[in-house]
Amino acid sequence: MTYSIEKVTTLIGARRYGDQAANIGFLLTDSRSLCFPEETLFFALKSGRRNGHEFIPDLYRRGVRNFVVDALPQDYATTYPGSNFLKVISPLEALQRLAERHRDEFNIPVVGVTGSNGKTIVKEWLYQLLSPSLSVTRSPRSYNSQIGVPLSVWLLGEQSQVGVFEAGISQPGEMQALRNIIQPTIGVITNIGSAHQENFPSMEAKVDEKLDLFRDASVIVYPGDSKEIASRVGERSFKGDHLWWSVADANAPLYIKNVEKGETSTTVTYIYNKVGRECQYTLPFIDEASIENSITCCAVCLSLGISAADIAGRMPKLEAVAMRLEVKQGQHGCTLINDSYNSDINSLDIALDFISRRPDHKGRRRTLILSDILQSGMTRDQLYAEVSELCVKRGVEKFIGVGPDLMAEADRIGVGEKYFFPDSQTFIKSPVFSTLRDEVILIKGARAFGFDGISELLEQKVHETILEVNLQAVVDNLNYYRSYMKPETKLVCMVKANAYGSGAVEVAKTLQDHRVDYLAVAVADEGVTLRKNGITSNIMIMNPEMTAFKTMFDYDLEPEVYSFRLLDALVKAARREGITGYPVHIKLDTGMHRLGFNPKTDIDELIHRLQSQNAIIPRSVFSHFVGSDSDDFDNFSKMQFDLFDEASSKLQAAFPHKILRHICNSAGIEHFPERQLDMCRLGLGLYGIDSRDNHILNNVSTLKTTILQLRDVPKEETVGYSRKGHLTRDSRIAAIPIGYADGLNRHLGRGNCYCLVNGQKAPYVGNICMDVAMIDVTGIPCKEGDTVEIFGDHLPVTVLSDVLDTIPYEVLTSVSDRVKRVYYQD
Repeated sequence: MTYSIEKVTTLIGARRYGDQAANIGFLLTDSRSLCFPEETLFFALKSGRRNGHEFIPDLYRRGVRNFVVDALPQDYATTYPGSNFLKVISPLEALQRLAERHRDEFNIPVVGVTGSNGKTIVKEWLYQLLSPSLSVTRSPRSYNSQIGVPLSVWLLGEQSQVGVFEAGISQPGEMQALRNIIQPTIGVITNIGSAHQENFPSMEAKVDEKLDLFRDASVIVYPGDSKEIASRVGERSFKGDHLWWSVADANAPLYIKNVEKGETSTTVTYIYNKVGRECQYTLPFIDEASIENSITCCAVCLSLGISAADIAGRMPKLEAVAMRLEVKQGQHGCTLINDSYNSDINSLDIALDFISRRPDHKGRRRTLILSDILQSGMTRDQLYAEVSELCVKRGVEKFIGVGPDLMAEADRIGVGEKYFFPDSQTFIKSPVFSTLRDEVILIKGARAFGFDGISELLEQKVHETILEVNLQAVVDNLNYYRSYMKPETKLVCMVKANAYGSGAVEVAKTLQDHRVDYLAVAVADEGVTLRKNGITSNIMIMNPEMTAFKTMFDYDLEPEVYSFRLLDALVKAARREGITGYPVHIKLDTGMHRLGFNPKTDIDELIHRLQSQNAIIPRSVFSHFVGSDSDDFDNFSKMQFDLFDEASSKLQAAFPHKILRHICNSAGIEHFPERQLDMCRLGLGLYGIDSRDNHILNNVSTLKTTILQLRDVPKEETVGYSRKGHLTRDSRIAAIPIGYADGLNRHLGRGNCYCLVNGQKAPYVGNICMDVAMIDVTGIPCKEGDTVEIFGDHLPVTVLSDVLDTIPYEVLTSVSDRVKRVYYQD
């Protein structure tokens, strides 16, 4: 659904400055999520760290023309021509009010979910249980805050038959705004715990605040065996039906008669007293939290008229909901469970339960590294007595406590092997840290204690060979190609394959600082790495895998779509996530015959399928020149462009929003300036190699190592495996710590190529080994520890690629991840 800018102005009670016509379909509070600037309304929110008004210049440059502000920018009419500024007292309240008015348009069942734990799982499981028969719109991820809730409710559309939205609070008075926005017809409270208790005068006050969400609900679902919840519900005099569940009271509206756990599943027998007969379902989980969440979901399904038979058929198919726990391989045979995102007693229990149930952890020592738990709402002795009980119950064998509170309560921790440190750095420098071996380690702590650093060190890689990356050269190459482009033409920069071996994170940060429009990677994991390292630019996934759809949704990564099979699967996955209008990039095959829709035979069906759903939306359409690097293929390139031009224009004509068209790569930018269209893609040229003639522009990457050892070897001796290095003179041989595991191709050995030692050529002798190569430094002044250049500023990478009869791409991208990257800027 879209609203005219005039209607939006009225709905939020704003004063409008500007008279630009616009339709609003997308709300934006985070500039990193911008995708469709033409229909975006940006709310300039203020927080303790940032003022959203600071992002207006960049968003304007990227095409946004509609802004909600509490203060007009200076000289707004001349600085931002063609824009609308909607001035309000509070952009946050305006966002909430717009979502509230949008919610008024829908007369459908809406489930509001709150509680201390389990909100996201209940929401996701309700989607899985309801979606086979109903079109469900739900909160994406954990959008349950004062900002997340209005953004979630805005997703309601014409296809929505039921809404499921989370509501989370941390301060008194927050729930009223969320209630007005969600307006739940069915209210769900999962449980009550100590999270954020420090902000409330009592547990009763916190329960009352959460229950305020359900003031006007027709049905309220809650655990009747929870005294804290049941007593407060009883005193609130809710007008709606009370659908509470109990394992103890046979008179409960939903009586849980029996819970029988197996090895991998649980069977729940229940009586829904409104019907009066005994029913059951089987759940593919056995932990207590999952069982309670499934009962809550069962109650909601029953209230919505889902039959017991359908519930029984759907419950066994429930899938686990991925939360924030990250499993990583660490050093010295350790497995790391990184949960250094939050620190409270409930999430600690969940994380410990996670470890205890992983089959690959059996027989290995369980270690917990825990920081002080802040703001628990409990006294210190109560808190750490409970921590101790959890550790013992979950089988923790080694306990490492970090923080003054844990040090003070050391005697209370009942784990046999235990160590305590005042801070993270003291722990890192201790023998306890250096002797972690063959353990499953849960890293659980508040960010204030720097636990991310502990995780990074436990998985740190160390290697003497380095790749020096000149970030200023990246900028110089970027500007070189920009000089061939029209100012309005957008640019996609390729950072796939770890930025052609240069290190995607640092290169992406540099490109982001220099305002490129898109970054492109090959697979979703590469995009996740960028997001986790603070990259906020739009990211395109060039080779999306069907197993990674959820990852792409979670991290705002935009996939290429090249086939109907991929299109259908992506639409299905987006619907399952409750997503609408997700941006994708349509690929046409105009002659490469690698991937892509056929522009002659597929375009009409493609348009039909795209128009028949609202889960995804084409943001761009593109193709690849086969031979823009050679004049020999100019006729073929013209045929490709004409084919692309016709098909992409037809696709654009079928949609009202702007679809970016792009076909030029690095060589095409220079060779075909008239074909640059809306956007171009910069790849190899960014890394300093002109693909038209392979000459070096500004060298970006220099692969260096050092001389480990020097030895004198007499003539007629051999060097290396299989005695392939035959010496014809008395020689001085240097061993250098780089081999084919680092990306040094074996075919460069046996004298086929050379490196540079103190500026002089030193040929490779014998076979290159996995971790070491030998070079002939006879007559070259050098010593152990001297630098060796494999390729770079003085030895172009094209020398190696020519010897290997390949392209520079292969040499650059072959540099192993174990090679340390060192970044600098001239």
